[in-house]
Amino acid sequence: MELFERPKSGERAILVHVDFSAEHIREDVDEFGMLATSAGATIAAWVRASRAQPDPRYFIGTGKVEELRQALADESADLVMFNHILSPSQERNLEKVLQCRVLDRTGLILDIFAQRARTHEGKLQVELAQLEHLSTRLIRGWTHLERQRGGIGLRGPGETQLETDRRLIGHRIRTIQKRLEQVRKQRSQARRSRQRNEVPTVSLVGYTNAGKSTLFNAMTRSDVYAADQLFATLDPTLRRIPIPDVGPIVLADTVGFIRHLPHKLVESFRATLEESRESDLLLHVVDACSEARDDNIFQVNTVLKETGAGEIPTLMVYNKIDLMGEFPPRVERDADGVSQAVWLSAQTGAGIQLLLDVLRERLGKEMVEAGLWLSPAMGELRAALYRQQGVLNEQVDDTGRCHLQIRIARKEFEQTLKKLGISAQDLVYE
Repeated sequence: MELFERPKSGERAILVHVDFSAEHIREDVDEFGMLATSAGATIAAWVRASRAQPDPRYFIGTGKVEELRQALADESADLVMFNHILSPSQERNLEKVLQCRVLDRTGLILDIFAQRARTHEGKLQVELAQLEHLSTRLIRGWTHLERQRGGIGLRGPGETQLETDRRLIGHRIRTIQKRLEQVRKQRSQARRSRQRNEVPTVSLVGYTNAGKSTLFNAMTRSDVYAADQLFATLDPTLRRIPIPDVGPIVLADTVGFIRHLPHKLVESFRATLEESRESDLLLHVVDACSEARDDNIFQVNTVLKETGAGEIPTLMVYNKIDLMGEFPPRVERDADGVSQAVWLSAQTGAGIQLLLDVLRERLGKEMVEAGLWLSPAMGELRAALYRQQGVLNEQVDDTGRCHLQIRIARKEFEQTLKKLGISAQDLVYE
């Protein structure tokens, strides 16, 4: 039997949402419904309440607990999900009185992540988060925790079963952390290699279901899994794409963010989120049609700060304009003419070229554009300029001299001259 068993698809669940007056513990009820559906649950009924603060014993009042018990019986449901973070004791008390499984918001998100993980690294990260979450809730499901192990053939070091379980889980957590540290080192080496080759990295970040993977596919012409559901993408995907005046760049598609993303998940996905932290530019993808657009932007910026990516240059990308009627793609600029936002539709492709043009502006290098005369003895330089795709046009005169019209990044041009031992003063410009 697996340590973490996920509910069967279509499991009937009662959803509980509490409206709090305090903003820092308030959650989005519509988003919670999408989370439950994304996990594969069938929503049998809702129980809603309003409170100034959570009840320390059940999170909700005893009257609502009784309403929950009745709803479970009426709807033949066997799972209760809370749109809030429950303490281990609250979860335990509710399960005891309701006689069914109770899942809080963190547990629900962990379950979705467990379903979405595809790579070995992603599965390790999810398991680490699950184990750390479980370690505070070990009492659940055990009937033998108060018994000392003993008897013939069962005498042990004097541990309770709870202590043994905690020790085994602690050992597994340390093992996974070591493996993920190795992954982090490998990613770091790959980033250093890109930096040595001066390949910029651009990461797509944004609220879950903003359309990052659809935009990634449109920009790279690939087929990364994209769906209209929360956390469709979990494992990071990297692709190289060419940008004029920039050369190749690495585009990274990352996991979506959400309100009150559990800290254990942020910590567990550190190796993945470092891809964003080490980027040269972030493309903050926003669902332009969402009623919670401004709040979603705030939540993403909060997580970016938590992961150390808050100071990286960012370009806003407002997606899904195809759902806004007659809304043409456009670029927004500040008073100095610097691009700040692009409005587009990743689904239809409208505005994708505008985004690529803006990337060229934001990442473009200082270019050398000139006419250059090369003698036959400078054939090596001519060949190097062609390899770098810096030659726009070439003509040869009667004496065998080549006239090249070049357009190439200044740094690459200077490095080429230095490598060939040619002084810039020795060249003849038009």
